Amino acid sequence: MAEKVVLIDGNSIAYRAFFALPLLNNDKGVYTNAVYGFTTMLLKILEEDQPDHLLVAFDAGKTTFRHKTYEDYKGGRQKTPSELSEQFPVLKELLDAFEINYYQLENYEADDIIGTLATQAGEKGLEVKVISGDKDLLQLVNEQITVSLTKKGITNVDTYTPSFLMEKMEVRADQIIDLKALMGDSSDNIPGVPGVGEKTAVKLLKQFDTLENLYENLNDVSGKKLKEKLETNKEEALMSQQLVTIERAAPIEISLSDIGYSGYQSQKVSEFFKDLGFQSLLSRVQEGGTESEEAQELPEIDVEVVQEITADLFTGKEAVVVEMLYDNYHTAPVEGIAIVNDQRKFVLSMEDAKKSDAFQTWAESADNEKWVFDAKRTCVALLRHGIEMKGITFDLLLASYLINPAENNHDIPAIGHRLGETAVKYDEEVYGKGAKMKRPDDDHEFHEHVGRKASLLYNMKEDMEKKLKDNEQYQLFRELEMPLALILGRMEHRGVCVDVQRLENMGQELEERLNKVEQEIYELAGENFNLNSPKQLGPILFEKLELPVIKKTKTGYSTSADVLEQLEDQHEIIPKILLNRQLRKLKSTYIEGLLKVVHEDTGKIHTRFNQALTQTGRLSSTDPNLQNIPIRLEEGRKIRQAFIPSQKEWVMFASDYSQIELRVLAHIAQDEKLMQAFKEGEDIHTQTASEVFGVSRSDVTSEMRRQAKAVNFGIVYGISDYGLSQSLGITRKEAQAFIDKYFESYPGVKSYMDETVREAKETGYVSTFMNRRRYLPDIKSRNFNKRSFAERTAMNTPIQGSAADIIKKAMIDLEERLQEEKMQAKVLLQVHDELIIEAPKEEVKQLEEVVSSVMENTVDLDVPLKVDSSYGDTWYDAK
Repeated sequence: MAEKVVLIDGNSIAYRAFFALPLLNNDKGVYTNAVYGFTTMLLKILEEDQPDHLLVAFDAGKTTFRHKTYEDYKGGRQKTPSELSEQFPVLKELLDAFEINYYQLENYEADDIIGTLATQAGEKGLEVKVISGDKDLLQLVNEQITVSLTKKGITNVDTYTPSFLMEKMEVRADQIIDLKALMGDSSDNIPGVPGVGEKTAVKLLKQFDTLENLYENLNDVSGKKLKEKLETNKEEALMSQQLVTIERAAPIEISLSDIGYSGYQSQKVSEFFKDLGFQSLLSRVQEGGTESEEAQELPEIDVEVVQEITADLFTGKEAVVVEMLYDNYHTAPVEGIAIVNDQRKFVLSMEDAKKSDAFQTWAESADNEKWVFDAKRTCVALLRHGIEMKGITFDLLLASYLINPAENNHDIPAIGHRLGETAVKYDEEVYGKGAKMKRPDDDHEFHEHVGRKASLLYNMKEDMEKKLKDNEQYQLFRELEMPLALILGRMEHRGVCVDVQRLENMGQELEERLNKVEQEIYELAGENFNLNSPKQLGPILFEKLELPVIKKTKTGYSTSADVLEQLEDQHEIIPKILLNRQLRKLKSTYIEGLLKVVHEDTGKIHTRFNQALTQTGRLSSTDPNLQNIPIRLEEGRKIRQAFIPSQKEWVMFASDYSQIELRVLAHIAQDEKLMQAFKEGEDIHTQTASEVFGVSRSDVTSEMRRQAKAVNFGIVYGISDYGLSQSLGITRKEAQAFIDKYFESYPGVKSYMDETVREAKETGYVSTFMNRRRYLPDIKSRNFNKRSFAERTAMNTPIQGSAADIIKKAMIDLEERLQEEKMQAKVLLQVHDELIIEAPKEEVKQLEEVVSSVMENTVDLDVPLKVDSSYGDTWYDAK
């Protein structure tokens, strides 16, 4: 069997991975999505191909020998995002960990390195596999060389052999060069012959075989226009042919003998994965890329399966894991309950537990101390079975989150591995993931796994509490996050009532509106076409209507939202196309999306609040996201009409903090002028406009106030001159002048920001009022972009995070006050700085007083907090 050579196009795969995956970062704040995607592809290659020779080739720089032929080669490419470019050094560290060779050559591209080595290997009769996302490499395909091109994602590929290439593209490998020469390539700025696409180019090559033969027999080309295009652009076609030809004899200083590969050391790679935060990939790393039974062996654990539940099972200090495989309220059955105390480890089924008086008495006793993973989720799961768990004094998820909110995996095994506790498998190893996720058929395997998790929780509790105390975060944990988790659990279980008929009617109305807008678009275009097809929309806009071309893609004209927004004032068809897209998203995502998640038993939507997700401490909402219903369009705002009280003669009541982040900024910065404005009840945006524009308050125009508002909120988020210029549609110079004038007017704010950055550089983190931390590993980075982002984060996190802490505390205080007053009103939702409550009409007056009193006095600031409240028959009417 021939030796196998695998050659990987490093830049191409990294780019594909970066854009295929959402931005991820590890606990040091380093972006890792491109590295993660590359790693999944690499592991698949090592597992399936087991190469004898392996190399990753990289581009050496922007300038290559091809630029001598054509100065504008690759000239249209956008600058590589800094979030990607900063991952290339990490990618090379990854390859070092795997002991994989990588190489780049000045003045040449990765394609040329691959072409040269592939040719050498093929000539020696070795089996060669090239992996890339670039079709140019298909010219290398022959009986010895296959090329695998990424399709969707990273690991899904098409592997091209000579026969598959002919079947797929109807050309031979040696014709790929001429194909690209004719059709060009916008991604590399290769001109080709304008107006000749892939279909025409294939047709020509079928008839004439080669580019040279085509031009020798140009008179035989059918079609006058096509012949003219080919004749006029002959030089461009021949130059394009030269540009796309891969150099197969590049002067590389590396040979096949230098890229032999015999595997990697699992420990070395595992350590690197842990450092990157790739916990889910650890199980795939085995000694030398092969299975190692020793690595999988776990110490013995004795877990009982208890069916007869008695009071003597419980000691009053238990670690409890309520195991569910899914988070969605509709599909979150409890698979089992594992309990560990100082006497025993045991597992119960939910069926046995809910029938047991002893279990219910223990669960609902506040005197029986419980340590759990995810108190909110535990609370919701048991409430669905009529059991309200009390006595929860420790939550491992929240403890881990507070200790490092940048960590992207807070489940029990991941936390354990970070603390050196490895006596448990990752959930994915036991249950699988995604659509394949299920409880294992082997009950013993399941019972042992949940028992191990509960044991790990029991063992880690003390260490985690010590870390919180060392960080001065124990009070934040016990007095804010823990009580809030139980409140959020009750809110999730309570849900919010939905008028399904009204939602369905809105869907019909939106469909009618969409039909009308579409007809208006077709009339303006002068023909019907598929509005959702960029291939059909592009020619309408940029050829028929002759609008200026902003951006091109490989498949034609770009019709993305950012492109259309730049053309909005060029033709009346553009605003209608943008409106069409907005309305279509409203219908599919919000009307149809909400209808799908109305619970069939309760008639309510039970959103899930994420308490341990954002680095600022803000809550988010998923399944569905009720914090993100668009309200700029009236049609979007009207969706809130479908959210109604759960009882007749009740109302929806909304209370919203007014400009809480600016008030927090005034307090933290101790800026006299800013504080005074809030103390005197001045409109802060008018005040800022007056300062920035140098006019009296009475002379501030609505446009001045709008710009001042953008500056006020921009400052909170650490906005740059570029960001503000984009927001206001002004030059960067004008934007910088606004920012300078703002800091001149509010010197305390400038001092706060400078001091905060200085302290962050000393400590490595910033904190909120209540000692919530955010670590900033890039605050001293030599990379300007990374350092600047960290500095902006240092400035705005204490403001955003403190505002988040305030509304969380207000929720706890309000829950206590409602119980004290024996009121029926119930909090349903938290939407950023706003609480949505349902209440009987007769409680409205009292509720207005209670909510204002609680929310405005939940913390003591040097500026007043202000709350605006309103109510009505629906959520829409309450605003």
